[in-house]
Amino acid sequence: MGTIYLLYIVTMEDLKKKSMTETDKEIVFSKAIKAGKRIYYVDVRKNKKDDMFLAITESKKVITGDVNSPAVSFEKHKIFLYKEDFDKFISGLQEAIKFIDDNNTVDNSAEEKNDLTDEAEENGFKTSSDIKIDIDF
Repeated sequence: MGTIYLLYIVTMEDLKKKSMTETDKEIVFSKAIKAGKRIYYVDVRKNKKDDMFLAITESKKVITGDVNSPAVSFEKHKIFLYKEDFDKFISGLQEAIKFIDDNNTVDNSAEEKNDLTDEAEENGFKTSSDIKIDIDF
């Protein structure tokens, strides 16, 4: 008896269709939260068993290189949170937030000003901490 070989040719379109279908099925809800230099993505995903879980991603813009040729990249950090851990996670998060609210004595206005200054400089604007006005009459 002879051996039968089957040859199946997979095109790039086949692979793209398959990966797009898997990705579409995987994320069922997504929320982007912009916060200064960071963006937080909260995605509800499904696993292979159709169980839903949270994928939380922090994305931070990082600029390297010199002023004339900056290179922009993004640092990403992910955590996955499963349904059986929601209550404990929320409880711990609320406790940590309460601790910060009760014990935070730092003036956030200076930090917010620094964030705005950094963002302006990243976009090519010159900034100064002093206001100088020169008016001739």
